[in-house]
Amino acid sequence: MLLHLYCVWLTTLCNAVLVASRLVGIPTVPFTASNDGTYSIASLKALVVDAKFAESRDESGETLIPPSLQEFAKTFADDLRSTLNIDVEVSTAEESAPDAIFLTLGDSSKYASASGAQTHEGYTLSVTSTGIVISGASPLGVWWGTRTILQQAALSEGSLPYGEGDDAPGWSIRGMMLDAGRHYYPPEFIIEMCSYMSFFKQNTFHLHLSDNLYNNVAIYSREESLDLYARFRLWSDSEDLAGLNKYQNESYTKDQFEGIQSACASRGVTIIPEIEAPGHALVIIQWKPELGLANDLSLLNISHPDTIPTMKTIWSTFLGWFHSKTVHIGADEYTGDPNDYNTFVNEMADYIYQESGKSMRIWGTFPPKPEYANVDQNVSVQHWTFSADNPYYDYILNNYSVLNSDDTYYVVNKYSGSYPQVVNIARTFTGDPATGGIWQPNVFDAKVAANNPERSNALVLGAVAPLWNDYGANASVFSEAYYAWKDGIPALSDKQWGGDLSEPEFSEALPSLLPYIPGQNLDRAIRSDAGSTIFDYDPRKSAQRTQHFSPIATWEDTTVADASGNGYDATTTCALSDDDSTLLIEPSCSFDTPLISKGRDYTLTLKLRIDSVTATPGGNNDATLISGTDSALLLTSTLTLFASGNYYRLDSSLPLGTWLDLSLIGRGNQTFAVVQEAALDEPLPEAGKVVGGEQEFLAALGINGERMVSTPIAVEAPVQRVGGEGSGWTGRLAGMRLSSVA
Repeated sequence: MLLHLYCVWLTTLCNAVLVASRLVGIPTVPFTASNDGTYSIASLKALVVDAKFAESRDESGETLIPPSLQEFAKTFADDLRSTLNIDVEVSTAEESAPDAIFLTLGDSSKYASASGAQTHEGYTLSVTSTGIVISGASPLGVWWGTRTILQQAALSEGSLPYGEGDDAPGWSIRGMMLDAGRHYYPPEFIIEMCSYMSFFKQNTFHLHLSDNLYNNVAIYSREESLDLYARFRLWSDSEDLAGLNKYQNESYTKDQFEGIQSACASRGVTIIPEIEAPGHALVIIQWKPELGLANDLSLLNISHPDTIPTMKTIWSTFLGWFHSKTVHIGADEYTGDPNDYNTFVNEMADYIYQESGKSMRIWGTFPPKPEYANVDQNVSVQHWTFSADNPYYDYILNNYSVLNSDDTYYVVNKYSGSYPQVVNIARTFTGDPATGGIWQPNVFDAKVAANNPERSNALVLGAVAPLWNDYGANASVFSEAYYAWKDGIPALSDKQWGGDLSEPEFSEALPSLLPYIPGQNLDRAIRSDAGSTIFDYDPRKSAQRTQHFSPIATWEDTTVADASGNGYDATTTCALSDDDSTLLIEPSCSFDTPLISKGRDYTLTLKLRIDSVTATPGGNNDATLISGTDSALLLTSTLTLFASGNYYRLDSSLPLGTWLDLSLIGRGNQTFAVVQEAALDEPLPEAGKVVGGEQEFLAALGINGERMVSTPIAVEAPVQRVGGEGSGWTGRLAGMRLSSVA
């Protein structure tokens, strides 16, 4: 009995020591608290950069455009201001000042990765009664320390315990991969995703920039294959590539890609670009059909004399765009001759290195065998499935560096016959008893421990979890990629870093952290201090006309007060009707709110009357009822949502000349519309109390040419403008309300 009590006491003591020697964050942070007080972030008066290192840059990382310590400090100051309302100026000095955060560089040799190798991403966090010091192995290490401060302030009501801790990542590559080949994403979305990833100390965003829908050779004719959805997302005016990319409006120009890379690098995240070949190369074969394999036009015929020169031309055009030390050529799921494949990979690796000094990465496809002319060992391999290779026995034991993208953590956005649509969070924390119960980047096989190298194996580069868009652009809107990753990025980031966060700790910490992630509003959240009602407009009650003068023109507009109490007053250039004081909506005027979009869980209701719809030359009746940056609600003969470049239509149309209560409802990952005839003097229906008549907007997916599948679509509410140039309708608006209740 005494022995039992001793063991219980010892376990409790050990657990207490464990808790005391780390800060719960995402990832967790080694830290020894001194137990004699806390420092309040609200006491800060300065952000001081060590003058000796202000212009220092981390040259040992993956990016070729590393920010200086001073530049990281300015971004950190912006984050303090936007998330914690702490307004401090950045200055340089030889030493810290009272009530300051001091950013400096220290002994880089003290920080080690899981393999024992020195890492440039480590840092030391020191908190005392006089302030905070972050001493990094490099400016990037300091940056990760700033993420710890933001997280701990969010989790601990603005206070950090006195104490000190050394923190460093176990692996050098930590991040996610986005399939932008089969679904375009605007630069702003990618930049916001980098901000989200950076907050959890991920440093790599792999962008898959070319691909096609599955070329089902058992069904498609040659003509159908050549007409299948395939995209190349980089836009160049080079005559050598004329015809490769036919879709400039859904591509990245050099300036746009530069902006993406620079914005992400400013937060410690490197963009790794991938141009896919010789598999998944239909977009290249649509450009040059003679380069396709006869039995599958999505595969390059490597033996064709123009194939490798064509790929070299493509890469020579874009290599100068890329600011990473490594680029990716794809090279997965190729079913042609293995020796041709290996020849292609090696020749491209040599060419890319000679042209740019960059290293090259491929997806694991043909592991080395004695009978092959194998891929050179200077090409790193991104493992994704055991059906293609065993990363430990095929590559690591043959001295290849391997990045873990095992399909245990694959996501296929919106629909899949085999993969989930969100990251498997539970598996991240529980793993499998055979592998010790905890997943980390050295765990390629979650069931067979013998297939995994030791945690200390230096050939394990890290882990990147992919999101694929197998069923194309119309399957999802932009934000659905974020929601597929929303919990997965922080869960994986803890293990990619080498943290030991438990699932209960994760579940408690994440909701507290989400409102404090700077540089993004991927949720399209709108602040409301007035409960669930975000805005409430009734021009009949609150319209106030204002006349404006300028040297060139005189005009009038009307302010429509927000009755919710949030102060989101709208303005309009539309006239008020003489008979009932409703707004006369025409294409020559508009009603504008100060907001743009509302993310998931909302009810947007308009009381309106449509009197006429302008007929287009094509014979369709097209009208934009209300628009925002992420979506628009249209009347294209039927009620339609337009989002992320795609149309999602209902079967119903709207009657003309009749007052209607039109509600758009976003409920989780579904979107609905309700249309009800209503008298002008009736109040708008309360959100959450609309009864009956819901019609759901759905995405129609073609599954490999074999069948169609319908899936929910989660569209943000467009709340920016009613009417305006090009809106295509006339009528009246009597009220509009937005609620966070669905």
